[in-house]
Amino acid sequence: MTPGGDLVLVAEHDPAVAELQRRYLARAGLAVAVEDDPARAAAAVRRVRPDAVVLDVSAAPLPADLYRRVAAAAAGAPVIVLTGPVDPAAARALGPHRVRRPFGPRVLVAAVEEALRGERPQRARRPLRAGPVAFDPRGRTATVGDRRVALTGTESDLLEFLMGNPGRVFTREQLLDAAWGPAAGAGSRTVDVHVAQLRAKLGAGSPIRTVRGVGYVLDA
Repeated sequence: MTPGGDLVLVAEHDPAVAELQRRYLARAGLAVAVEDDPARAAAAVRRVRPDAVVLDVSAAPLPADLYRRVAAAAAGAPVIVLTGPVDPAAARALGPHRVRRPFGPRVLVAAVEEALRGERPQRARRPLRAGPVAFDPRGRTATVGDRRVALTGTESDLLEFLMGNPGRVFTREQLLDAAWGPAAGAGSRTVDVHVAQLRAKLGAGSPIRTVRGVGYVLDA
């Protein structure tokens, strides 16, 4: 049994398979949330903040793209990818934790437990920090020096994503995908408004910088 009652998000297109996964993972002492459309997995990750994700990419038109979006949203939580037949070169783009369909449920449980054991030391190094700004992903709290900053859920998502990728310039479209999800229907102006609100709350210590004509970057 995995210690701590970790929460696993199962993103699986087949309801019968999802239920089988849920039962066996629950028997192993894990809490389980289910998303029945893997295309919505990144949004579900941002909503429930799981400790691990089981992601079915077997029916996805672009499996590597789906994996990258979910892994970015997971912010360090391991993603166990369920694949169909895939060549070794393509498999490498799907991360280090993979299970090929069809699989026995005990094989999946073992893969999830191994991924959780391997990721736990890495994730324990948080909170994230950039200058005077610190962000605790587990508590979803931000501070600037000794001052605690009250953030909305979307502002927290934006700050966590940028702090997890310091020095990298992101377009508004990439930030929309990261904080709202690809199907949210929000426009690029929404990003500008939320970044402005986030900067105002962080004050003079804000590490978020505009890159003219491109988007935004967080300076470490």
